[in-house]
Amino acid sequence: MAARATLARPYAKAAFEQARGEDKAKEWSGLLELLSVISSDPLIRRVARNPRVSTDQLAGLIMELCADRLLPTGRNFVQLLVDAGRLEAVTEIRLQFEKRRLQAEGRANVEVTAAFELDDGQRNRIRELMARRLGREITLSSTVDKSLIGGAIIRSGDSVIDASVRGRLRVLGNQLSD
Repeated sequence: MAARATLARPYAKAAFEQARGEDKAKEWSGLLELLSVISSDPLIRRVARNPRVSTDQLAGLIMELCADRLLPTGRNFVQLLVDAGRLEAVTEIRLQFEKRRLQAEGRANVEVTAAFELDDGQRNRIRELMARRLGREITLSSTVDKSLIGGAIIRSGDSVIDASVRGRLRVLGNQLSD
């Protein structure tokens, strides 16, 4: 995972700089999402590993699948990824691109995994607290995981706040075993 993140970093940075220079961050975001879906398809992965398929053929196939969503500079980006053998890193490139885009826009994604469905008041309170903590506008998403027993786990980027009962029990168990 760390190796893929390291490989993806310069491509994400280049894509972001290009998107910002063109003032087309939203279009690039959509393109990278589409490329992520295409590159994770099992058939495309098999074609990419086939030694009888040239890089130009593979890039052409991907460009054809992207059709009208591909900006001229996006075509160059696809060709670069295929030539460099970095197609498998597209999902990580997309994640890093989105992180840069949100940061540039003064926004942050916060994911909450709770033991029970959050009501509007809880969602708003978490949104307010995280906005204050991160100094950004917050886009909040939530999921339910009953195995947490109670409480929630809040994630934003590399930051994780584990306020779940399961997490507290794990800490207690570690303390008792020391």
